[in-house]
Amino acid sequence: MALVPDAVAEHAAGAAGHAGGMGNPLHHFELHNIVNLNLGGLDISISQGVVWMWIVVGVVLALFTVASRSGQLVPGMVQNLVEIVVEFVQSIAVDAMGEEGKKYVPFMIALFCFVLFCNLLGMIPGSFTVTSQLFVTALLAILVYGMSLVVGFYKHGFGFLKILVPGGTPGWLVPLMIPIEILSQLARPVSLAVRLFANLTAGHTILAVMFGLVVTIPVWAAWLPFTFSVLISFLELFIAFIQAYIFVMLSCVYLADAEHPAH
Repeated sequence: MALVPDAVAEHAAGAAGHAGGMGNPLHHFELHNIVNLNLGGLDISISQGVVWMWIVVGVVLALFTVASRSGQLVPGMVQNLVEIVVEFVQSIAVDAMGEEGKKYVPFMIALFCFVLFCNLLGMIPGSFTVTSQLFVTALLAILVYGMSLVVGFYKHGFGFLKILVPGGTPGWLVPLMIPIEILSQLARPVSLAVRLFANLTAGHTILAVMFGLVVTIPVWAAWLPFTFSVLISFLELFIAFIQAYIFVMLSCVYLADAEHPAH
């Protein structure tokens, strides 16, 4: 009578061992040094995250180089793709800031392409998702928000501080509104960084769990997590574009507030 429980226990132990072999679903997000470097006590080691950032930059530069050299009257596939990206990002900047937004278009194109290709290349099996690292998204968010502060104070001086007092605010409410607006401003880079990081991390974690289930559960039931994995993969492609768009769109909104601080 003990044969059935024993068989079940053995199967469970085997499945657990196999799952353990698959590793922690968050293992994909762990950084590992490829080249250990130390400069005056400062760790400047090269991890797989750094390597994949170089790869992303290389891919983007290659695409734009090929597109700029072709310059045909009837554009090829690469030139067409780059022109679509440029026009798309330019429309975001102009919609948010008006004609003044055109001077920020090169920066926004670089930002959009970096985030987008980090997201897309991170979906390749065996690759690394750079934007799943909070310190990367935080640095990008701080760069954008810091840029908006520099632009605001450069153009308006201390008049830029009027951004802390929404238009039409009664005088007696100003002492209350200023700390609320300060917290709102501080939340901008935080939300910008966490939104991108959380969406990419969550999606890739779900995919890792689903693929783990495909391997560990019985063959007759494996079709269910496999189907979900395929559907989630398509959803991840959509999210990769959406998150790049949202990041650039919000960046343009912050710069628009710096250009025109009056609410």
